[in-house]
Amino acid sequence: MASHIVGYPRMGPKRELKFALESFWDKKSSAEDLKKVAADLRSSIWKQMSGAGIKYIPSNTFSYYDQVLDTTSMLGAVPPRYNWTGGEIGYDTYFSMARGNASVPAMEMTKWFDTNYHFIVPELGPDVKFSYASHKAVDEFKEAKALGVDTVPVLIGPVSYLLLSKPAKGVEKTFSLLSLLPKIIPIYKEVISELKAAGASWIQFDEPTLVLDLDSQQLQAFTAAYADLESTLSGLNVLIETYFADLTPEAYKTLIGLKGVTAYGLDLVRGTQTTDLVKKDFPKGKYLFAGVVDGRNIWANDLASSLSTLQALEAVVGKDKLVVSTSCSLLHTAVDLVNETKLDDEIKSWLAFAAQKVVEVNALAKALAGQKDEAFFSSNAAAQASRKSSPRVTNAAVQKAADTLKGSDHRRATNVSARLDAQQKKLNLPILPTTTIGSFPQTVELRRVRREFKANKISEDDYVKAIKEEIKKVVNLQEELDIDVLVHGEPEASILQRNDMVEYFGEQLSGFAFTVNGWVQSYGSRCVKPPIIYGDVSRPKAMTVFWSSTAQSMTKRPMKGMLTGPVTILNWSFVRNDQPRFETCYQIALAIKDEVEDLEKAGINVIQIDEAALREGLPLRKSEHAFYLKWAVHSFRITNCGVKDTTQIHTHMCYSNFNDIIHSIIDMDADVITIENSRSDEKLLSVFREGVKYGAGIGPGVYDIHSPRIPSTEEIADRINKMLAVLETNILWVNPDCGLKTRKYQEVKPALNNMVAAAKQLRTKLASAK
Repeated sequence: MASHIVGYPRMGPKRELKFALESFWDKKSSAEDLKKVAADLRSSIWKQMSGAGIKYIPSNTFSYYDQVLDTTSMLGAVPPRYNWTGGEIGYDTYFSMARGNASVPAMEMTKWFDTNYHFIVPELGPDVKFSYASHKAVDEFKEAKALGVDTVPVLIGPVSYLLLSKPAKGVEKTFSLLSLLPKIIPIYKEVISELKAAGASWIQFDEPTLVLDLDSQQLQAFTAAYADLESTLSGLNVLIETYFADLTPEAYKTLIGLKGVTAYGLDLVRGTQTTDLVKKDFPKGKYLFAGVVDGRNIWANDLASSLSTLQALEAVVGKDKLVVSTSCSLLHTAVDLVNETKLDDEIKSWLAFAAQKVVEVNALAKALAGQKDEAFFSSNAAAQASRKSSPRVTNAAVQKAADTLKGSDHRRATNVSARLDAQQKKLNLPILPTTTIGSFPQTVELRRVRREFKANKISEDDYVKAIKEEIKKVVNLQEELDIDVLVHGEPEASILQRNDMVEYFGEQLSGFAFTVNGWVQSYGSRCVKPPIIYGDVSRPKAMTVFWSSTAQSMTKRPMKGMLTGPVTILNWSFVRNDQPRFETCYQIALAIKDEVEDLEKAGINVIQIDEAALREGLPLRKSEHAFYLKWAVHSFRITNCGVKDTTQIHTHMCYSNFNDIIHSIIDMDADVITIENSRSDEKLLSVFREGVKYGAGIGPGVYDIHSPRIPSTEEIADRINKMLAVLETNILWVNPDCGLKTRKYQEVKPALNNMVAAAKQLRTKLASAK
């Protein structure tokens, strides 16, 4: 019985690629140094899978940024602003598209389906001249072959690539991206021909958009694309891989009818109903790559249950046509449980990271072939039983409190307009008030302090003193810049990365466990270390009141209390899979509610409850949207339903498409929302141009913090003017897209200075126009 891995983490067990990328970007190392680190990581991954007995090992799943950008490079679809003149795309062009450069901004970045991973959105139009401009897929296949490892090269499928793209600036929004299919298919044919010539016997096309709600024209595009590719694919075994959700009956029918296709990869973890489609109708003689090992969570597989599922499928598709696989790429899990030296043995026995999932896949394949490892299966069964019965998982008081939430919608008693009036009397802010999103740059020294404190190398007094000094620096800087509503910069979370505050709060909540090296790639070199929610959640004591109160004592200006919302904590964690997600979310909401009310009692008048990941958790199928949005928005309202009218509640969202959930965002009933806008070509503003009325405060981001580029005062003023064309002056805030943790002070200071100058310039203009 054969085994298959859809894809594997790229960063390395100790984030080797992250550090190599950042060293290269900072010009501290050469391109050759970067290539060597990448080659060593690929070699290690391929040999690991080969050694574990995996038959179908993927290649071309390694990326310096993301696989969609790799495909853009392969197709030569470089936007003109990057001045690419043809030939093989090099690092300069590639990373300029991803990160921008001194003269032009980066391409838009958005979430990869409903994950915390991101991709660079292709910008296409009728005038794009496609050409074969990156031979990465072929080069990596040859590289593996030279190491003695026969791999399955993986490409983003042509239809999914187009469906994940957007019309370039200046192209009509109604432009049919699928009309470009005849222009990109010839490039795919060139790649396929080279792979065949290099000795490939299998090829994998990832077509994850098949799980979305597609119309008949979109489904027909898959049929047309693979019919066109059929002759070129002749002689190859062709796997079409789907993941993240069920297929609709129409999509499944389209999939199994594709010309020249040998095998179908299906997510049987999240696609719970797809199994029924397979049992009703599976084409004779085709392979089923059954994704029974979860590629998106870190819980050990229930091997007995998976084996039962596989045996039932074996009876349908045939013994020699069933391949055991992961549900999706293991990119979304941590790398190796072996590196976790601080997790206690009980919790560790419940987990499986990428390396362990590879072993699980092979163990299931061997069991199906009659070579069941009884000791391995017995150990797995004991761990499953331990998790179900462990007293540390359940807390009756927490469950009772969460159950009582379902009878109310937890809205604040006064409408937002009246609340804003009351808040303005208290805060006395100018029009177009300026603020930032929360974090400030985290220096090497600051990271050292927190690391040494966690390692017990410095005392708590020394740690508190150092953090207070950093807060004072951040407060002073904001006052010098004349920012209106301040933040303390989140230095207490300085050792962490993008979802740092999620980990910070998780460390102080019951029901969470933490890893040392459980890093997962979010985008580019950015990694996150998701907490593990293994049990019922509660707040034993106040979490941020000391730091927020300390910061407020340093200034007369309003200081924001900074919290992460329950939906974002949920979506940026590895969540227990033994109860519905909404039940866990309600528990977190109650814990955050306690913190909000303690902050208010401590004199904090502005409290930001970030829900950066609310959109990210939206199910892929529209039929499931309403239920998710109902409990997600309700969870947010629970956190702040008890505060006074004069306490201003902010929330923040970033890097997703928000237009389709704008009414749910309004229903959150926050006083002010700051939201990503600049990198997505101000797409957010279109919803207001189309007539949606928004009465609360809103701060669409005026510049992209994920690029090192410093915007000018004029550029920011131009963005604000575009906002003023569709939003009322008295509700508009001025702020960056996101937190500043990932930037350097030499970038942050001039950017914020220009932002404040732009706001003041427009205040003067608005005042003189009265």
